Amino acid sequence: MKKIINLTFMAAAIVCLSSCVSSKKIIYFQNSEYMFEEAQQILQKYEMHLKPADQVLIKVTCDNPELLEVFNMDVTMGSGNRTGANMNYGTTGTMGSVYGYTVDNNGNLLLPMLDNVYVRNMTCEEAAIAIENKIKEKNIIKNPDVTVRLLNARVAVLGAVKSPHVVSLTSERNSILDVLSQCGDVSDQALRKKVTLFREENGMRTRYELDLTQTNIFESPAFYVQQNDVIYIQPNKSQNVRSSAFSTFLGVAGSVVSALASIAALIISIMNITKK
Repeated sequence: MKKIINLTFMAAAIVCLSSCVSSKKIIYFQNSEYMFEEAQQILQKYEMHLKPADQVLIKVTCDNPELLEVFNMDVTMGSGNRTGANMNYGTTGTMGSVYGYTVDNNGNLLLPMLDNVYVRNMTCEEAAIAIENKIKEKNIIKNPDVTVRLLNARVAVLGAVKSPHVVSLTSERNSILDVLSQCGDVSDQALRKKVTLFREENGMRTRYELDLTQTNIFESPAFYVQQNDVIYIQPNKSQNVRSSAFSTFLGVAGSVVSALASIAALIISIMNITKK
């Protein structure tokens, strides 16, 4: 009788343990209280750099609106197409001209009256300075003010997240945590230690591995995302088992074993009372 009872308790314990998940597998940024006892310097460059096929918005302003007419030409170019122009007076009396252009395969922007302006691997701020210098070099405008913004920056998120989709980046600084938050965070079945990021850099594709449970994720060169990154969250392999017929049987068996354990405990109590 005692052997049967002992086996029953062992079976119940095994079933209970099989349904438990270690907290070390799901808690983010473990031991961060030690890493951040002192403020940590941000070493990564988070600015996005322009690449071929990027679409950029270019805004040129100056004190004399008439000088901007050269940028109002309705032209179609191989490396950049005008996606729209919007001329508006600002509060300072200046006028702005806005265009959208595409960086060609050689890393150039083809702009009216400026020919090619090389912007590959430049930040938007650096590209704006390059365009300003080109305008001054051509003596079109003496003191232009150029703004460049990336129009089509996005990151694809796949795998075990609650809402897999392509995330549009709204600023120059976006971390992988920002992107995952927009996807509703990783799902309950995700392997937080198995996050893979694929990135295109200088004509090459690079692979990065990240672990959301460790604080060293903040030091990774992939912590800040770049346009066209692809993020894949690996699902737990046991998810297939949990969703199978065997999983259903195991759940039923667990309930039965738990009931038997309760009955066995009740029998032991009754036997002890009877002996007394």
